Amino acid sequence: MKPGKLNWEDLKELIDENRGFQREEVVLHSGIGEDCAVINFGDYDCVISTDPITGAGKNIGKLAVNINCNDIASSGVEPIGIMVTILAPEGTTLEEIKALMQEIGEEAARLNIEVMGGHTEVTSAVNKMIVSCTIIGKGKAGTSVATSGAKVGDDIVVTKFMALEGTSIIVNDHEQKVQEFLTEAEIIEAKGFTDYLSVLEEGKLAGELGVNSMHDITEGGLLGALWEMAKASQVGFRVFEEKIPIKEVTKKICSSFNLDPLKLISSGSMLITMQQGERLVKALQQKGINAAVIGKITEGSGILVKEGVEQEVPPPQRDELFNL
Repeated sequence: MKPGKLNWEDLKELIDENRGFQREEVVLHSGIGEDCAVINFGDYDCVISTDPITGAGKNIGKLAVNINCNDIASSGVEPIGIMVTILAPEGTTLEEIKALMQEIGEEAARLNIEVMGGHTEVTSAVNKMIVSCTIIGKGKAGTSVATSGAKVGDDIVVTKFMALEGTSIIVNDHEQKVQEFLTEAEIIEAKGFTDYLSVLEEGKLAGELGVNSMHDITEGGLLGALWEMAKASQVGFRVFEEKIPIKEVTKKICSSFNLDPLKLISSGSMLITMQQGERLVKALQQKGINAAVIGKITEGSGILVKEGVEQEVPPPQRDELFNL
């Protein structure tokens, strides 16, 4: 098999055939596009998610904390703590592990969450450092937002700019290559995108405004996230390429490496659906967060309108990052 997430058909089969015993306390179960599980504990819900970092070589501690917190943010609740598993290859020094944990601890402190535990080992089973985290959030019972809540007629809103994470990974891990076509200022700008990977603020605001659906845009990029949201909600969508916010340095990098920015890992951006999406856009912009309405939730299939031509969006394959 090639690197990357399993295709949706294989993943759905694995999920559907291996659910174990379904507990009544679990109010949001596993499914395509659902990154979180929700467990009811009376007046409050516990929201849990887990994700590894596998495609990056640098800033993996910072990335691991943010992508997991973003899953919780997409439910519109507050992250409380994180558990960290580190698998280090043979030859890793104690100083390298300490530096990684320091990065994780500093990012967790910045986001007001606690590192509650985990596991660390050196193993021949991996050839580079792997970090996998489980994040726990808390919200009032019945208030969490699901990926599967999108409704026909909803506006589709995205926050910040697409492929911030993918752009920063490429520049940090392949700096010598990008120096051939990027200026020093562009390289500094792209590296700085790691400071914009959290979607906690927009997730909290969107939850307060009563949106129908949220999904953080990660592996597979915007088109992958749209497809997953539509599949989970049993709806279609129609989005317009010219309305999708993408930084010029990202366009330049993707053009040079022949990558599609709409299929490139995009932590730092949230996909949201609701009625009167411009109301959310205005509220986000008042807090200094870029946002745009890029289309509508529809019946039928998912459509990308590109230069006036309609293209049906297929199920997501592996992320463009793995095509480098």
